[in-house]
Amino acid sequence: MSDTEFDVVGLGNAIVDVIAPVEETFLTEYEIRKEGMTLVDEPRADELTRAVSNAHQTSGGSGANTIAGLASFGARAGYIGKVADDALGQVFRKDMNDSGIPFTTSPLLDGPATARSIIFVTPDGARSMNTFLGASVMFSPEDVQEDMVRKASILYLEGYLFDQEPAKAAFVHASEISKAAGRRVALTLSDSFCVERHRDSFLHLIRNHVDILFANEDELLFLYETEDFDDAVSRLRGDIALAAVTRSEKGSVVIGDGDPVSVAAEPVDKVVDTTGAGDQYAAGFLFGLSKGLPLTMCAKLGHIAAAEVISHYGPRPETPYAELARKAAISV
Repeated sequence: MSDTEFDVVGLGNAIVDVIAPVEETFLTEYEIRKEGMTLVDEPRADELTRAVSNAHQTSGGSGANTIAGLASFGARAGYIGKVADDALGQVFRKDMNDSGIPFTTSPLLDGPATARSIIFVTPDGARSMNTFLGASVMFSPEDVQEDMVRKASILYLEGYLFDQEPAKAAFVHASEISKAAGRRVALTLSDSFCVERHRDSFLHLIRNHVDILFANEDELLFLYETEDFDDAVSRLRGDIALAAVTRSEKGSVVIGDGDPVSVAAEPVDKVVDTTGAGDQYAAGFLFGLSKGLPLTMCAKLGHIAAAEVISHYGPRPETPYAELARKAAISV
């Protein structure tokens, strides 16, 4: 639309990621649940941070990673989230702004520290996340930057932020602003255990406030409490008009007009770290959608982005996605 300032604006947790390669025995020693996201308090976060000396630090958060990926494609992208007025908060703000992403949400002046996620990556590429949500979950409807939301073609909501009641209210508030402005709302389910905690709320949000849904296979099965993927897809089609469901090396299934369509994953020489794969798939898909590309091409851009990010440590691109799109002869 001609009056939009942003292709996509994200709303989610503002987190600094601490990523470290470890052996399987490390997970056992520290009683870490493999391939899940475990919420931890500040003392536990401090303990796990001290336990590794070879960690890589980078601004993260699922929704922020997607927005960074969109910027790498060349999209006009903005972000809304909560950090504390501390050193890590300044790191997060600077990283986003340096990537060309406006991040102007007022910091938390009195409360917990800026959030961080300690992510342990085993030799098989699996990631195990231990997240101290800190200031990020102090997000409330008052933090929604209404003008930014109105000026975005798509509002992208991160499911991880759904663990606090004020954040839930902020989701609904932001989506209503977006809808009133004639825009579209996208949601990512983020994590199967997040879905388990908030199934009814997510279903209400999907049926009443969301136009575009992102999920992986496990999250979708948890959402509909079934072990039958085809059944889950069928039920999802009854709840929403547009969705993309990722299935790791099997690619993704896109729900739009007509029958669901399977799109193959991009080949990867070696999986180094799966952190951010789903986030970057969403970035590619949303970028294609914002440019009016066919849904299968949107999914291909998603797989190109996911393939790049799992080939190195960290949840954000090292090779500009715009360059990879050009190499794939995708014109936008």
